[in-house]
Amino acid sequence: MARYFENSTIYNYSWDQVACGYWKRYPNPQSQHVLSEDTYSRRIEDGCLHTKRLLTKTNRVPKWGERFFNAKSVKIIEESIVDPKNKVLVTYTRNLGYTKVMSVVERVEYRPLGPATTVAKRSAWVDSQVFGFSRAIRAFGVDRFRKNATQMVNGFNLVLASMFGGAAAPLAVSGGNAGGAAGAGGAGSPPMAHTLKEMRSAAAAAAAATDRAKANVLSSVNRT
Repeated sequence: MARYFENSTIYNYSWDQVACGYWKRYPNPQSQHVLSEDTYSRRIEDGCLHTKRLLTKTNRVPKWGERFFNAKSVKIIEESIVDPKNKVLVTYTRNLGYTKVMSVVERVEYRPLGPATTVAKRSAWVDSQVFGFSRAIRAFGVDRFRKNATQMVNGFNLVLASMFGGAAAPLAVSGGNAGGAAGAGGAGSPPMAHTLKEMRSAAAAAAAATDRAKANVLSSVNRT
């Protein structure tokens, strides 16, 4: 049976800021394990921006895990849907390859919590089909996912602070009742078409910046 992990994070930024900043998360000091990100599909359907990306991350495992998984990196598929009208950003990620050893599926939903706050509800399922070791691998996977999620949140918050100012740390909340749509579509919200164009521009700029940084990051990894 797959292990389940759930938590919520409150960012002290508006949903529009979080949705635009999402595309510029990498690189950042807290996510040096992310080697590259490549967008291979993007379309607008029913006013929503649908994007598919391929991420490459380092994959360090403990000594006992090397007998099952010795790859130095792992590919991650990330699918996202941005709905600027209803102010909802949903992302889905899953690993490619070695899924029988350990598969990790994550869903994150970003919604407004107030005029200047956004809640991200994260759900993850970790599973393994290795006979005799599946329970230990699932436990290890959940523990590593929890640590990586904390790093991701801290790194994203640094990116948001650099883009929009402020330095307040996000508040992690366990449980699933921190969501809500308060403040959605309030006064001063930009038109949907403008918001969608802004998000597409941010995504394109982030992809260009990633391409420029990718060679330096991979070079640094190869030297270690």
